Amino acid sequence: MPQLGETVAEGKITKWFKAAGDAVRPGDNLFEIETDKTSMEVPSTTSGTLTEIRFNVGEVAKVGAVVAVISGAGAAAAPAAANLSPKAPAAPARAVPPVAVHSTPMPRPAAPMDPFHAVRTPERNYGPAKLASGTTVTPLARRLAGERGIDLTRISGSGPHGRIVAADVERAVPGAAPPAIATAAQVKALYEGVAYEEVPLDSMRRTIATRLVEAKQTIPHFYLTADLDAGRLIAMREEANAAAPEDKSGQPSFKLSLNDFIIKAWAAALQRIPAANAVWAGDRVLRFRSSDIGIAVALDGGLITPVIRNADSKSVTTISTEMRDLADRARQKKLKPSEYQGGSSAISNLGMYGIREFSAIINPPHASILAVGAAQRRPVEAADGSVKFESQMAVTLSCDHRVVDGALGAQLLAAFRELIESPVRMLV
Repeated sequence: MPQLGETVAEGKITKWFKAAGDAVRPGDNLFEIETDKTSMEVPSTTSGTLTEIRFNVGEVAKVGAVVAVISGAGAAAAPAAANLSPKAPAAPARAVPPVAVHSTPMPRPAAPMDPFHAVRTPERNYGPAKLASGTTVTPLARRLAGERGIDLTRISGSGPHGRIVAADVERAVPGAAPPAIATAAQVKALYEGVAYEEVPLDSMRRTIATRLVEAKQTIPHFYLTADLDAGRLIAMREEANAAAPEDKSGQPSFKLSLNDFIIKAWAAALQRIPAANAVWAGDRVLRFRSSDIGIAVALDGGLITPVIRNADSKSVTTISTEMRDLADRARQKKLKPSEYQGGSSAISNLGMYGIREFSAIINPPHASILAVGAAQRRPVEAADGSVKFESQMAVTLSCDHRVVDGALGAQLLAAFRELIESPVRMLV
C-alpha cells in the first residue's frame, strides 16, 4: 500500500484491474485505492505475474502492507509496487477471486530496494527519510519523533523491511500511554434496549478524528476574535459582479463570493506580517515568501482543505475560478495530493450557514487558521453617541503559540481588518 501524503495511514481497495494469474508490466494499473482525501489508481513498477492478492475489494490496508505479490522475470517475488502518478485505467476491472487475508505476511526474501518510496516529506522538516543504519522512517513517524524529541536511532522498526512506523514512536515515548477509551461494545452496552443505527467509520472520518485529537493535544492553541465592518467589502463585491462582462451564452463571465475576497485579504495580510506566514517544523519554524492558503471544503462525512497557491499574487477573479474548480473536484475525491497538502495558513468559513462566530482547530503543520462567521447587520454606537447599523463579520484567529505569539497574532488580525474594511487596499 503506497503512501499518498504524509498523514495518510491507510487506504481502501475499491477495484482490482488485474486478477491472480495475470501478467503485468511496468505502468499497468493493478488496483484502485480510496483514502480519506482522494481516489487513485496504483500501477505496477515491475514486470511478472500477479501470483497472489491479499486484500479484496472493500478491505482496508495500512500503508506499507503487502496487498499483492508479483513473481517472475523482473519481479523477484517482490510486493506489488506503486508509482504515485495518477494514470487512466490500463485494463477493465475484473472480478477478484476470494483470497484469504493474512494477518501476518508469509516470510519472503527482502526486496533489494523499497519500490514504493513511502517517505516523501521534505528532509528539512523532520530529518532524513533514511537513517545512517539504512532504516527508513515513515513521514508520520518522523513528524511524531520530531515533535516529541524522540531519538529515532534508538527505535527498532516493526514495519515492512524494518521500517520505523508511527506505532514504534508512540511506544518509545515515556509515560505516553493513551488514556483508556471506551470500546464500541462498552458504549453500546450503555444503550441496551434503545433503537439506534450503527454507522461504521470510513477512512476520512477516522483520519479526521485522529488528526483533530492530535492537533488539540499537541498544539498550544490560543484565540483572537474581532468584529469587522464588512459593508465596503460587500459593496465592492456587488459592484464587481454587476460589472462582469457577458460570455458567449450571455451569462456573466464570473460571480465573485465574499469568500474569494477573504482569501485574497488573508493572503495579503500574511504578506504584511511575514513572521506569521509560517509553519511549525518540529525543531524549527519555516517562513514562506508566498501565501499559500488552504480553504476548508465540506464533503459528505468530512472535509478537505485544498490550497490556493500564491494567493497573494493572484487576482480575486483568478482565486474565484481556482477555488470553484478545487471545491468541485474535492467533492468528487479527484484532488491530487499536491493540491491539498502544504500551505502556510488556512481559512474555515461557516458564514454561509448563518454561523455568527466560532473557533477552528489548527491543521498541522500550520500555525494559524482563520474562522469566518456570517456578515450580519448589527447596531453599533458611533463616537457621538448615536446608533447606526453596520454589516459586521466576526472572525476568530486560532494561533499556535510556538510560532505566533499574542502580539504577532494581534498584528496579523489588525492587518486583515484594515484590508476588509478598506478593500481597495488588497487590490493595489
